[in-house]
Amino acid sequence: MFTDHLAIALSILLRVFSLWFLLTALLFWKRPKPYPLRAPKTRFACLIPARNEEAVVGALVESLRAQDYPDALYDIYVIPNNCTDGTGDAARAAGAKIFRCFDPVKNKGDALHETIAWLLPRRMENRPTAPEYDAFCVFDADNVADSHFLARMNDAFLAGAKVAKGRLLVKNPRDSWVAGCYSLYFTLGDLFFSRSRANLGLSAKLVGTGFAVNREVFERLGGWNTSSIAEDAEFSAQCAALGERVWWVSDAVSYDEAPVSFRVSLTQRRRWCSGIMAAAVIMLPRLLRAAPNADRSRAVDSVFFLCSPFAQALSVLPPLLLAFGAAAEKTLAGWTLLTAASLALGFCGALLGACALAFLAHRRCCALAVLLFPLFMASFLPLQLLALLRPTTQWHTIRHERNVAFAQLSCQNE
Repeated sequence: MFTDHLAIALSILLRVFSLWFLLTALLFWKRPKPYPLRAPKTRFACLIPARNEEAVVGALVESLRAQDYPDALYDIYVIPNNCTDGTGDAARAAGAKIFRCFDPVKNKGDALHETIAWLLPRRMENRPTAPEYDAFCVFDADNVADSHFLARMNDAFLAGAKVAKGRLLVKNPRDSWVAGCYSLYFTLGDLFFSRSRANLGLSAKLVGTGFAVNREVFERLGGWNTSSIAEDAEFSAQCAALGERVWWVSDAVSYDEAPVSFRVSLTQRRRWCSGIMAAAVIMLPRLLRAAPNADRSRAVDSVFFLCSPFAQALSVLPPLLLAFGAAAEKTLAGWTLLTAASLALGFCGALLGACALAFLAHRRCCALAVLLFPLFMASFLPLQLLALLRPTTQWHTIRHERNVAFAQLSCQNE
């Protein structure tokens, strides 16, 4: 039947697409060598966009002020935007400098655009001198940074990095099963995406916090210029189009506050899905044009990453087509039994994978998180479909209240 052939053809196409991610994940077992320890030299600007983060921003600023890195070589800028609380006052009290955006700010990308444009070395009539920063670090306001974060980023930059991503852990993995699933999800990304790609010379996964960018990259890009709500994915694609690799710095650790509510998690991850799809629409033509002139493997890898939400959304079509064909041939009962068996096997496989991730993450989550991790991952599918059919461009505030000092988190680090 035509629907059966179409379903098989689409299944083969999607499996070929998935094969890229499988092959690139095979080198996860090899731990990359740490970069040689170097004397502090890189001058950093630490940028913290913040919207109503009064409860947590102070802990991040304090963790950055406690870095084992010379105070003279870095500054901390908090960028309050659309705040209705005392975020700016809390950040200033903790020791940060405050940057107030003059232009309307719709999202994090807008805040970074204006701040980096102001801080990049420029010579202007009304501003003959500007801070001479070598690199810019970006953090979310709910984060806490390991005391060695800047030192390890300095090692990477002096080893040749232009863009570098640190390892991200969850600072509240035992608050709920949802937060625990985020811990497992971050471990999955670290091992099977970032670590394996570091071994292959490809780019690490640049999520929107705990990364650093050399000034020269921003000068080539004309500053920070993203328009989607997945500014991290869009910027990563811009780097790939330039031929720049995102280096993996596993010893530069920061901690992120994960949602404890499944409903809030769905809202957040729907924004991720819609944002990556929007970034794909913006960046895919540019990546395809740049591929012959840039590093082709990194450009191809970026294309696959940006297309992955679309592939996941389309993965519902083969079983639906097969169900339609089975109904037409009156064999729906057999199809239902086969589908149920496939789902059961998939759940068992995902559960075993979750157990392995929990072991690799040093059990930084509760047992319920391991049990429900297959549900957490499966929930991405309807979110991808929703993002495809009804994309969102709105940024919804996620309340962060877990004010945890680094001293309470150090036991999580490897």
